[in-house]
Amino acid sequence: MAEDIEITSKLLSSMAPLRSDKSHKGTFGTVLVCAGSDYMSGALDIAVGAALRSGSGMVIAYSTDKALDVVRVNHPCAVLARREDTAAKALRQANELLKRCTSVLIGPGLEVEDQVSKALIEHFTVNAPRLVIDASALTIMAKDKEVFYPLLQGRDEPAILTPHIGEFRRLTGEDLTSPEEMASSSVQFALQNKCIAVLKNHKTLIALNSGKKYISNYGNSGLAKGGSGDFLSGLMAGFLSQGMSGEEAAVCAVGFHSAAGAIASEDLGKRAMLPTDLERYLPEAFCKAGW
Repeated sequence: MAEDIEITSKLLSSMAPLRSDKSHKGTFGTVLVCAGSDYMSGALDIAVGAALRSGSGMVIAYSTDKALDVVRVNHPCAVLARREDTAAKALRQANELLKRCTSVLIGPGLEVEDQVSKALIEHFTVNAPRLVIDASALTIMAKDKEVFYPLLQGRDEPAILTPHIGEFRRLTGEDLTSPEEMASSSVQFALQNKCIAVLKNHKTLIALNSGKKYISNYGNSGLAKGGSGDFLSGLMAGFLSQGMSGEEAAVCAVGFHSAAGAIASEDLGKRAMLPTDLERYLPEAFCKAGW
């Protein structure tokens, strides 16, 4: 098995995308964030905030009315798209939205028993040009592996899946316990399903479908709170929208998520810091890496 490549500030600096001042919002792509529900509106809002701060030219929040209300107040720069309430209508709507978007994030805060969400996950897995799959979408996939895994394997551009340990156990059906078992299994999962697996833990592992691996050694208990993963996946989709490869987007999102968390913990303390604070500290993390 290939040795882990450590994610460092130097590595992040080397991956900084060019950003010409002779550009416009279309230059930096559009992210579609399909997330949230009436009772988990924060997941959508946090992911949208991260995508906006990533440098993407535009972010479209695609969700229910109640979830969009939160984004309307907290992130007025985002475009709002109310999700239709039947699968047939939602899929037609998704087709139109995909014409405008360069990357898609689906999953944070979706209802796991919702058939419209399941239909949208299938649709985006097949049709989204660049795709991040997170949270509830992973739970839905794990319940129907026979349908979803062949769709992952048939993609031209590998999707990025961002499971925490519990979600990864459901995806693999394995009772993994040791770090060595989880590392080996994540590599096999990425190879078998032609995807990029970002296994979130106190040391986050990124397994590429080439067998290559990256590791983030920056554990921070302040990030061990609901919503941190939503910020990570939103940041990742934002980087994808700007033309970064899946490898670069995954590495940089994990690296800057940790860096922003470290700065937040110094200022606020690990106990008190919140995932919503990461958006405020991300610009400083970018500056320290020369972005």
